[in-house]
Amino acid sequence: MKVDTTTLGLDPQTAAKKPYMASMGIYVIKAKVASELLMNKFPTANDFGSEIIPQAKDLGYKIQAYLYDDYWEDIGTIKAFYNANLALTDPETPNFSFYDKDAPIYTMSRFLPPSKMVDADVTRCVLGDGCVIHPGCKINNSVIGLRAVVNEDCTIENALIMGTDYYEKPDECELVPGCLPMGIGAGSVIRKAIVDKNVRIGPNCQIINKDGVMESNREDEGIVIKDGIVVVVKDAILMPNTII
Repeated sequence: MKVDTTTLGLDPQTAAKKPYMASMGIYVIKAKVASELLMNKFPTANDFGSEIIPQAKDLGYKIQAYLYDDYWEDIGTIKAFYNANLALTDPETPNFSFYDKDAPIYTMSRFLPPSKMVDADVTRCVLGDGCVIHPGCKINNSVIGLRAVVNEDCTIENALIMGTDYYEKPDECELVPGCLPMGIGAGSVIRKAIVDKNVRIGPNCQIINKDGVMESNREDEGIVIKDGIVVVVKDAILMPNTII
């Protein structure tokens, strides 16, 4: 919604650059008032932002908006989600930093081992805990998630690798005929892609959108392409030498 945001407290210069309002979907409301509105006033309503709050204002309830003038991104699309994550790798002008002592970020303690990189070339990257990056890998401008395993001689550029929910022992896969180990197989190339959790990518695969496809739904094959970004869906299996 384009409005005069000086009414919210922004100075004219900043308001000219930021003339749009958006709801962050964060509401603070007394439990007693919420019960009254939901149970008695608007029992058929389904949404706070478009129904409960505007109608409560019309009934005379005290409604206030809080002006948040800092980093915020709407990640409602694949492209926005991809861009927001990759922006974290910018070492010079990051839109958001995990290292601000005045605004610490807390996450669930998983007590994982530190990430291990063996003779790998890693630049402009964010690595989660418990990753194993094998020799000969080249990883640039990418986010590597928890417990990710990247085998020998892989190339990963401009990618979001979301890692895995659990570790897999080597013999767990070896005992199953045709099983591909969890992680990214040796010699694979991944560019401008999102690899969801628990994916098994065989050796010498290429996830590079070689045909420049903008939109494609191949979820039955473990692949979706949105805005030219290849997404390997959760738990997908890509056989060796797959080229996308």
